Amino acid sequence: MNSLRGRHFLSLQDFSLTEIAMLLDFARDLKQRQKRGEPHPLLAGKTLAMIFQKPSTRTRVSFEVGMWQLGGHALFLSSQELQMGRGEPIKDTAAVLSRYVDGIMIRTFKHSDVEELASFATVPVINGLTDLLHPCQVLADLLTVEEKLGKLAGLKLAYLGDGNNVAHSLLLGCTKVGMNIAVAGPENYWPLPEITAKARENAATSRCSVLITVDPLEAVKDADIIYTDVWASMGKEEEKAERKNVFAPYQVNDNILKAARPGALVMHCLPAYRGDEITAEVLEGEQSVVIDQAENRLHAQKALLALLMGN
Repeated sequence: MNSLRGRHFLSLQDFSLTEIAMLLDFARDLKQRQKRGEPHPLLAGKTLAMIFQKPSTRTRVSFEVGMWQLGGHALFLSSQELQMGRGEPIKDTAAVLSRYVDGIMIRTFKHSDVEELASFATVPVINGLTDLLHPCQVLADLLTVEEKLGKLAGLKLAYLGDGNNVAHSLLLGCTKVGMNIAVAGPENYWPLPEITAKARENAATSRCSVLITVDPLEAVKDADIIYTDVWASMGKEEEKAERKNVFAPYQVNDNILKAARPGALVMHCLPAYRGDEITAEVLEGEQSVVIDQAENRLHAQKALLALLMGN
C-alpha cells in the first residue's frame, strides 16, 4: 500500500525512516527502468504546476523531464505569469490550482509561503526549494550516497560552509537515516538552532551524531562524504565579497580531502564556483560525484511525484 499518496513534501523531517527508504528504493527502480528504455507512464494524464519565484536549472529541467517520462505534463509558471506576483493571496492560488492540476511544485524564498500553499491546497505540494530547506536535493543526495557506498546508516558526512537551506536539509535527512553529520563554518553562519535541535532529536532515535564546529579539520576527520555549497546563496549576492573572506578557511581542497577518509566522496549541489568553496581539481577529480548527484535529482523526484500523485 502506498502510504505517501496525497501527502505534501515540504521537509524530510515530516517523513519516517521507512518512508524515506521507500522513496529511495522506488527511485532506484525508476532509474533502472529509464536506463533500460522501459516506459513507465505512472502519471499518464496527470499535470504538475511548477511555480518558480527563484531561477533554476536543475529543478526545472528535472521536474519537467520527470513528469514527461512518467507520462504526465508539467506546467511552468514564473512569478511574472501568476497573479500571486500581483498580490493575489496564496490561499486563492492554492485553491484554484488544486481544481486544475494534480500536484504543485514551488521554488520560492519564504518557507512560510510553501506552508501556506500546502495548507490551502487539496493536491500534493512539493517544496522545490525555500530559503530554509531544500529537501528534494537531499533526497537525491541520499540516493547518490547509497548507490556509491552501499548504505547510509553509520556513515559520516561533513558539510563545510554556509549553514543554509542545503545544510538544514542535510542535518534533517542524514539524522533521519542514521548518518553522522558534522557541519563546519564560521559561528555567525551556523545552521539555525531550531534545525540543529531537531537533528539532535533525530540522532538520538537513529543512534548517530551531530557536530557543529568552527574547525573544518575536526568536521572532516573520518568523513566518508565531504559536501559543500556556494558561500552566497540566492538573495545573498550583495554579501559575496564579505563572505569570500570569512569562508576562505572552509574551501574544499586537497588538504581537506587528505584529512578525511581515503577515497571520501565529494559532493556539491551546484552551481559551483571553482576557486571559492571548492577547487576545480577537487570538483572535477575522481572522488567527485557531483554530476551523479545532479542526475539523481531526476530519479528521486520521479519517485516523489509518482508516490505522491499516483493512483
